[in-house]
Amino acid sequence: MSSVPTPSPAPWEELPLFPLGTVLFPGALLPLQLFELRYLQMIGECERQGSGFGVVTLTQGREVHRPGAAQEQFETIGTRVNIERIERPQPGLVMVWCRGMEKFRCQTPQQRSDGLWTGPVQALPPEPAVQVPEDLQHLSTHMHEVLSQLSEQASVVPHWAEAWRLQDCSWLSHRWGELLPLPLQMKYRLFALQEPLLRLELIGDMVSGAKPSATSPASQGQKPPANS
Repeated sequence: MSSVPTPSPAPWEELPLFPLGTVLFPGALLPLQLFELRYLQMIGECERQGSGFGVVTLTQGREVHRPGAAQEQFETIGTRVNIERIERPQPGLVMVWCRGMEKFRCQTPQQRSDGLWTGPVQALPPEPAVQVPEDLQHLSTHMHEVLSQLSEQASVVPHWAEAWRLQDCSWLSHRWGELLPLPLQMKYRLFALQEPLLRLELIGDMVSGAKPSATSPASQGQKPPANS
């Protein structure tokens, strides 16, 4: 009897890290307005190398470094991003639109002399494709309405660059996690789960008292939030 081979774990690779007070779900658009030297240099390096970086969720410290402030600490699971658009409206200011890609796990991050965090990361296995069950179809229906409203709002980069997979538990639960107005820690717990049906079931328990926002960071036109 032949056995199904176990997939080899993804290799570790070094990645620049961007600690933010948010959770970036795969597929989500993240606008950034950058002015700190460490991140201006990071974006320059990414442009030259044609590479991205990793977004991790802050647990201590601030997005913008201030002398005497507590050192940044962040969660171990983050999201690799692709850079979709860069604008430089004035010297010392860069506006960047990034797309969340796959999730990764980071170990032993280090801070460079210029303040930029880097660390070895390993991509997490892709989540299984699971059909949305009948008892959760209302989440798919309502999300279609919300995404339709958001897609009508102006944005220099498409809010969602792929077809809506409203019957896929992973994609649907990521959109709910992205848009629901939840505390940061709760968002991260949903994000860190690797079981898409469980994530969607937990969201189903929450939505009776909350609805996804019709305004996301990606829906604010040409003025991204100042994140650093």
